[in-house]
Amino acid sequence: MQLSQSKSDGYSQSQAAQWKAIEQRDSRADGKFVYAVRSTGIYCRPSCPSRRPTRDKVVIFPLPEAAERRGFRACKRCSPRSAELDPRLRAVSRVCRAIESLIANGNDDPTALKLSTLAGSVRMSAHQLERAFRRLIGITPRQYADARRMRHLKSQLQKGGNVTTALYDAGFGSTSRLYERAPGQLGMTPRAYGRGGAGMQIDYAIASSPLGRVLVAATQKGISALYLGKSDAELEQALRKEYPRAEISREYKGQANLHDWLAKVLDHLKGREPHLDLPTDVQATAFQRRVWEELRKIPYGSTLTYREVARRIGSPKAIRAVARACATNPVSVVVPCHRVVRQDGNLAGYRWGIERKKTLLEQESAKEL
Repeated sequence: MQLSQSKSDGYSQSQAAQWKAIEQRDSRADGKFVYAVRSTGIYCRPSCPSRRPTRDKVVIFPLPEAAERRGFRACKRCSPRSAELDPRLRAVSRVCRAIESLIANGNDDPTALKLSTLAGSVRMSAHQLERAFRRLIGITPRQYADARRMRHLKSQLQKGGNVTTALYDAGFGSTSRLYERAPGQLGMTPRAYGRGGAGMQIDYAIASSPLGRVLVAATQKGISALYLGKSDAELEQALRKEYPRAEISREYKGQANLHDWLAKVLDHLKGREPHLDLPTDVQATAFQRRVWEELRKIPYGSTLTYREVARRIGSPKAIRAVARACATNPVSVVVPCHRVVRQDGNLAGYRWGIERKKTLLEQESAKEL
């Protein structure tokens, strides 16, 4: 029975020597390869003290990242990711971890994930790095980044995040880009994969305002959605898309404060309630909460740029991530994302339309307190 080996590893050490190192739990082989066990779905360093698998169940990979790409999980006992890598593998591993960190932390500096930037960080040419990735992991750095984005998306959906928030947080630029990949990488649509508000009881009311129809939805804890639009049907559809598995009812069912909050929102939109300080109950990542909390500090009649917000939350390079957090804000006006503008002062995209953003800012500027 021959030792099974990843076709893409390109490693020169003989299979017999690799198996001998596993049998003897040879620590000198740590960092030179990892072995995965098909029956457990776990991969280990050669010196792992766990029970040795049979030879036919073992798959060899040159890097932990290559094993993870095939769906194996790191052993908690031997922590194979912490092994000191062979110098030939260290550069690729460093780039993998840099990509993972950028995606996990929401750093969307447009140059950060460029092949030339990643290659320069490990003193390689772009061609050398891409070739090394293909040889050791079987994919390019860009494909590795895409795979990590999808993994991050799955994690957010499994935690109950709504699809719109999760896709932007994971770095997908549009819903179409995500949905075209979903069947193959999620196994189903993102909506079916996520929990989308499961367990939440949301009541909502709709009224006319100076900016068109306004929907305010809330739980007992606070406002979960504040939408602006042309028709009730459009707003109701957006709410159910945001929270597809929540129990949603129109008008009063259990949220005693709903109509009081709606009245305050209407007064605010009419310019009679400049200081809108209402509780919220929304699903969000830690990064989004940091951004939204900062937006609530922007004074009535004032604006900040996306860059300024990024600096204030301590992530100066996360400008595009800040923009995404604004774009996915489900409680507009309460969290005043309309008060964030581009560096040149022009108005950037607004979920409820540029004209509404312009009207809000003009009204606040005219009645600044």
